[in-house]
Amino acid sequence: MEMRTDSRNPAWLGRRLKAAVALLGWLAIIAATGLAQQKRAADLFKQAQVYEREQKYVAAESVYQEVLASDPDNPEALERLGIVQQTELRFGDSIELFKRALRVHPDYPQVNFFLGLSYYGRHDLSDAIASFHEELKTSTPHPATRYYLALVLEAEGRTNDAIDQLNQVAAQSPDNANVLYELARLHMDASFRAIERLRKLDPDSFQNHAFMGGLYVQEGHYEAATEEYQAALRKQPGALGIHYPLGVAYRMMHQLGPAEKEFLLALKESPDDPRANLYLGDVALLQQQFNKALPYLKRAEVGQPKDLETHLHLGRCYIGLGELQLAKAELLVAASLDPTGPRSHYFLAQVYQKLDQPADRQRELTLFNKLSGAQKADGSGVAEKELLRPQGSNY
Repeated sequence: MEMRTDSRNPAWLGRRLKAAVALLGWLAIIAATGLAQQKRAADLFKQAQVYEREQKYVAAESVYQEVLASDPDNPEALERLGIVQQTELRFGDSIELFKRALRVHPDYPQVNFFLGLSYYGRHDLSDAIASFHEELKTSTPHPATRYYLALVLEAEGRTNDAIDQLNQVAAQSPDNANVLYELARLHMDASFRAIERLRKLDPDSFQNHAFMGGLYVQEGHYEAATEEYQAALRKQPGALGIHYPLGVAYRMMHQLGPAEKEFLLALKESPDDPRANLYLGDVALLQQQFNKALPYLKRAEVGQPKDLETHLHLGRCYIGLGELQLAKAELLVAASLDPTGPRSHYFLAQVYQKLDQPADRQRELTLFNKLSGAQKADGSGVAEKELLRPQGSNY
């Protein structure tokens, strides 16, 4: 008799149910095995990381090898083992592991970055650059990629490209000391190379003397700066832009007569220059010539209406002229421009004393002492003589 094979046949149905149960059992076993393997791998990774922190790299490497023995294409194990070998300076071995990881998982995070580091360690600069560029194409590149790309570009002699990369990093991480150091170093090296070339062309050239004058001013060597600027003017008596920095150097040495002469020559080149006008006002104030100082300071204010030094100097000038309400107004503007600076409060205390307002005077003195103390705490105390001259890099 022919056996029925459809769902109405009890024997056939029984066989199908047994097969289904067996299949489910096998799937459960496979799933359980997979979960067990995953847990085992996770435990091994944790153990390897402990070894790495303890700098037991051989032990860490053996753990990752154990993971790869059961799962040869595990990208995490390949990457981590490559990093361990990289740490041990086995760059060739690590490169092979990183490339193996990328063959199986081309988009696995940060493998290109570490591959680039290994190429860099082996001085394969072109391959390192290519790997770092590949890393930058990913959605979440390693944060240090551009930094190391810049180092490789510099090693290849591509200084401008290196600076471009570092500028991008600095824009995203403005407080990264390593990045700022590398930028400063690259710019400094480029400057020194340019200076050396300039000296070789003609050590007695106008350009060389002018540059050295500026360098000496930045370093606070004002006497040397004046000698360089004077040498530059002997080379090119009509050169523009030398009289102002020469005046600054004289002012810093408290040679007020020569300073005033140079600032007046600077004004002939640019009558509305707020910096030269401010310094001429400053020189006149130091000589107690308040009527002479006022026009210069007003012209400086037109050119830079929100400049702290200009308002401080105007306040001092109006105190000298007895225009106390005008002095108060200027000093209040200065205080708003520099809320943490003590100098405006020092002069406001003088104003309130002259106005016979003892409570206001005491308030300003208290503020002055408090803010001066805060500056001393961070290493920038205010000496009284410093209250009487322009502050800051712009002057």
